[in-house]
Amino acid sequence: MADVDLKAVRTFVAVADAGQFQEAAADLSITLQAVSKRIATLEKELGVRLFTRTARGARLTIDGQAFLPHARELLRAEERAAASVRPGRRALRVDVIGRRLAPADLLRGFHGAHPEVELDVVTLFDADAAIAAVRTGTIDASFRAVTVPARRLPGGVEATRVHDEPVQLLTGPSHELAAARAVTPGELTGHRIWMPGLVAGTEWAAYYDDLAARFGLTIDAIGPYFGLEPLLDTIADSSTLATFVGEWTHLVRPADYGLRRIAVHHPTPVYPHSLIWHRDNPHPALTALRDHLVSARPDHHDGDAWTPEWAW
Repeated sequence: MADVDLKAVRTFVAVADAGQFQEAAADLSITLQAVSKRIATLEKELGVRLFTRTARGARLTIDGQAFLPHARELLRAEERAAASVRPGRRALRVDVIGRRLAPADLLRGFHGAHPEVELDVVTLFDADAAIAAVRTGTIDASFRAVTVPARRLPGGVEATRVHDEPVQLLTGPSHELAAARAVTPGELTGHRIWMPGLVAGTEWAAYYDDLAARFGLTIDAIGPYFGLEPLLDTIADSSTLATFVGEWTHLVRPADYGLRRIAVHHPTPVYPHSLIWHRDNPHPALTALRDHLVSARPDHHDGDAWTPEWAW
């Protein structure tokens, strides 16, 4: 079956349904000769006769009758495979920066409001990869921080801010700031903030680079990043290391680790999540996603918030 041509299978099903080669040719908009050639090739590949020609047309042989339901299933599988990647018919494919981060929660909120929309959630590496995928139609939308002005986005690609997420300080129970309910950015000067997941050239590295420069913070990205869990292990056991997390970041830790989430105020650094899409994308659910995010975003904005100039 590895060499079976699906066009020949489709032709076989058309002849079986029509009962005549000529009528099948008309249904498929091909010549009678092409129908005969496809059927002959298919019979050769399978090693059996599929039809017996009669005065009334074409009658399925016993082997043809046995093959017909499987042929139909092959064509249904072909359609499902094509639909899984065809814009406008496949699931709405949305990129989120991480499954435990705020964009995933925003998408879950949309799914709760629109359970009828089928979603395909993917995770690309950075904004450059996401924008390229949006431009080509590989994905329908992406949640990212956009570090370039809108006028510099590729043609047809658009972005709008959908969520400003406060950044929090995360410490272990023995850290000097562990008992604080809130801190200011200035109070973090001199403290070592460890973020080994920062990758030069990414949008999240650009954000934290600007945050450190604006408030004179020491953000250390040295060391291999083995994932969130090992990072939390180190923070929980350290009296000197802290890290930054988003307010909506999900931390799965045993209760006895005693990690502290401390608000940062005056000003509050916020991470600017935007939705990116292509204006010519035909997927019918994309507008519903955009409308949901606009309606779910608070009307008021924290006047004490800080975000890099490129986010505005």
